[in-house]
Amino acid sequence: MAHVHRTGAFDFIIFGATGDLTRRKLLPAFLRRFLAREFGAEARIICVARTAHSTDEFREHVQQDLREFAPDVARDEDKLREFLGLLTYVALDATQADADWQAIKAALPDPERTRVFYLATGPSLYASVCEALSAHGLITQHSRVVLEKPIGTSLATARAVNEGVGRFFPEEAIYRIDHYLGKEGVQNILALRFANPALEKLWSSEAIEHVQITAAETVGVGSRGPYYDEAGALRDMVQNHLLQVLCMVAMDAPASLRADDLRNEKLKVLNALRPMTPDMVRQNVIRGQYTAGRLKGEEVPGYTQDLATKHTSSTETFVAIRTKIRTARWGNTPFYLRTGKRLATKTTEIVLQFRPQAWPIFTNMPSPGRLVIRIAPHEELSFVMAVRDPGAGGLRVRNATLNMSYEHTFSIAYQDSYERLLLDAVRGDPALFIRRDEVDASWRWVEPILDTWQQGLTPLEPYPAGSWGPASARALLARDGALWHEDMLT
Repeated sequence: MAHVHRTGAFDFIIFGATGDLTRRKLLPAFLRRFLAREFGAEARIICVARTAHSTDEFREHVQQDLREFAPDVARDEDKLREFLGLLTYVALDATQADADWQAIKAALPDPERTRVFYLATGPSLYASVCEALSAHGLITQHSRVVLEKPIGTSLATARAVNEGVGRFFPEEAIYRIDHYLGKEGVQNILALRFANPALEKLWSSEAIEHVQITAAETVGVGSRGPYYDEAGALRDMVQNHLLQVLCMVAMDAPASLRADDLRNEKLKVLNALRPMTPDMVRQNVIRGQYTAGRLKGEEVPGYTQDLATKHTSSTETFVAIRTKIRTARWGNTPFYLRTGKRLATKTTEIVLQFRPQAWPIFTNMPSPGRLVIRIAPHEELSFVMAVRDPGAGGLRVRNATLNMSYEHTFSIAYQDSYERLLLDAVRGDPALFIRRDEVDASWRWVEPILDTWQQGLTPLEPYPAGSWGPASARALLARDGALWHEDMLT
């Protein structure tokens, strides 16, 4: 029987409880962990939003949402009813200075219990909500606050958010969430590297020619249009998710798996990224925007049509970046980061391309081997290596692939990234959350790209939905004699 890591009693307060994140991710994640018996009836989940609902009305809405977004676990009526009984709804407009916080105080009678405030709201509200929590005596020595991304839209706004929240919570009680760090495939990078000495010895410029990190989506902007048009792919995906994955791939071995040891090594990587001057941006950054095209056999509209406005937009839905890390381990290895919407295939993967043999003795050497770490939609490892071709005469070689699927190898249901992270916040384990200096370092690297774009120094290139982005993204790798992974397979 699997070990159950059960939590103690806790109060979890969600601001923004009627939003998509809470409906689609947070409450389904809590239901799954409740059914896994990681917490029980001693927990309280207080859901706060502006909409005027009673608790019973809110529970009815949540019941429908859970059947839609977690149908595999919402079938047991008795267990579902037990879980819904943990929810209390409080109608409160946290943007109003004269809002009545008494109902929240009444829902939190015990100051000795672990208390987690989850801010699933816009970042502009973070500081004011924390100020109100302090003014009404709701922050105890057992309190923590979880901040959803984005942490600001620039270095200055990120610092303003962090300073505003930091007036009321100490740094060790601030949990900045990046759900990519909760993904099983991302966490497994640590095990793959540091539990396998043979692999770790190959994990450097000496053996690795380049590294690709791709987060490709087939969907458009959907209901996130207003937010996305303000943010764009660079802010939405690169500044947080992809840079965090890059850190996990490139970091040196931490002294331990404790939170600060891990985060110290990630920070070193961020600080070692080659700075993005305007010339560097023009040469090494591609930005694009999807137009109408054909995807999975269906015609799909372009970005501006998805926005449902009559205005054009200069927001990027695709970014590809070439960069280097100025360390002894990685100095000669380019890293390619790529993300986009309406691309040909949904995938999140890391490709480590090995260098060719310096002096090959085989006359028909295939392309050099590679290690592919697939994070989504399924966690898989693929190791491409040269082997003797048994169907050919003489000593001829060809590439073959060793595959390992987590789903098939381990008979266990993997936790969604939010499942892991929500209860890590309850338990007080910040290892998979982001420290303030990491946020600053990532914005310092990204902001020159945004500034260069704002000056109109790089074009916004169209690409048809269902493709792999602008043609210039291929040229970005071709300069180094490299191919994107999908081109290696053709």
